[in-house]
Amino acid sequence: MLVDSHCHLNFPELAANIDAVRSTMTENGVGHALCISVTLKDFPQVLALADKYPNFFASVGVHPDYESEPPFTSETLVDLARHPKVIAIGETGLDYFRLTGDLEWQRERFRKHIHAAIKSNLPLVIHTRSSAEDTLRIMQEENAREIGGVMHCFTETLDVAMRAIEMGFYISFSGIVTFKNATALKEVAQHVALDRILVETDSPYLAPIPFRGKTNQPAYVKHVAEEVARLRNIPLEELTEASTRNFFTLFKRAVPCS
Repeated sequence: MLVDSHCHLNFPELAANIDAVRSTMTENGVGHALCISVTLKDFPQVLALADKYPNFFASVGVHPDYESEPPFTSETLVDLARHPKVIAIGETGLDYFRLTGDLEWQRERFRKHIHAAIKSNLPLVIHTRSSAEDTLRIMQEENAREIGGVMHCFTETLDVAMRAIEMGFYISFSGIVTFKNATALKEVAQHVALDRILVETDSPYLAPIPFRGKTNQPAYVKHVAEEVARLRNIPLEELTEASTRNFFTLFKRAVPCS
């Protein structure tokens, strides 16, 4: 069974139809999903889903795009992460694409997440867009290698991927890898070691081909896995087994359902 390693099931597009979402997951061989926090205000919604459904897990963190999020400390994240269904810190990171100007607040917030991950002994879920060098630099400076994690929805170069892997991170591919114009990303999917690959949807966004432009959902991670397997010239079953094993190796607190 596949795992959707990054989705936003508390977002209204999916939360309103959660029973149908879960049913379609089963039909497509998707057994588990990691529900990702983007604000502390909405974290209770994320945790409620993980609490209610045995095959859902939660993260806790603040997405770098949410500039108006009230101040918080790494200790705040540590306290929220004590819940047994919280298996990761994030999503966190840097985004210089959507926001401009003095973004030192983003970098300081990212550092807080890394500190919280190390204190909690939980891996990081990292978002980086138009900010790869600063992201890797801060990961290095704050010793993110002590805890590891995943570079989610990866769209950077093979060099960036390998530098992250050197720090103990995994590389997660989303529906973007199925897009025809994603030539460079397809090359990354071909060359990253199989034991460092995760797959995700980032739903409700970035639906893969053949659903591009529609609301994404965890069941569609199957199409991401199919494309990565095709690019690597391996059976889907091999990619499924490896990516699922990688998920539970990285997120050690996650307990698979039978």
